[in-house]
Order: sequence, then C-alpha cells, then structure tokens
Amino acid sequence: MEFRRWYDQDPTLSEAIELLQISAEDTKGQAAEFMLKLQEVVASDIIEKVYQTVKKYEGKGSRWYDSDPLMIRAIELLRVAPLHIQKAAAKKLLKALSQDELNELQKEFDKLTEAEIAEEEKLEEK
Repeated sequence: MEFRRWYDQDPTLSEAIELLQISAEDTKGQAAEFMLKLQEVVASDIIEKVYQTVKKYEGKGSRWYDSDPLMIRAIELLRVAPLHIQKAAAKKLLKALSQDELNELQKEFDKLTEAEIAEEEKLEEK
C-alpha cells in the first residue's frame, strides 16, 4: 500500500496529525513547542535539512501547516525523527490533544448549562 502523506504509514501518527490539524490555535502552539523538543534527539545534520525544508515551503506550500513557521518546523522535525520517537511523540500528542478536546467540550457544556440555568431562572421569575 502506498501512502500519500509520510505520516499515514503509522495509524497513531496519522491520527495525531489529523487531530492536531483541527485543534484550536493555542493548542497547536503548545503541540508545536512539544514537537520542537525533538531537536534534542535528532542529529544536527538532519536539523540543518529541516531548516532547508522549512525555508523552501514556509508560506508557499499547500499543506495546512505551511503557513505557520513554528508548526512547519515542528512537523518537519517529527517527520525526520526516528520511527520509535515518532510513535512515542504521536502517543503523547494524541493524549494531550484528546484531553484538550475534552476540556474544550467541558467548557462548551458548562457554558450551555449556565445558559440553560439562566433561562430557567428567567422563566421562574415570570
């Protein structure tokens, strides 16, 4: 089977990247900072290739992350990391993103609940 995107080779990594794509901007920023820590485990010659790739595509590519300099660097570092590092990072990213999504859903629920309570109080006052 041939994959269109490099991260589709691993289902966990693919899910993490797709969840990242639909996450809130501040969550994307936090995720990018986490992925940038991969510099510590990637060889310096590979990091130089990452920066060359970033220069080539930043703001010019058609991928969802090409317009964000921090995100493109983070995704590229993840791409060139060893497979076991990619998988570990994807699992941590999925856990964090899923938790953040749950937190966002809880906030939405809380707002909805507060609005319903306020509406009920208005009806009771009448």
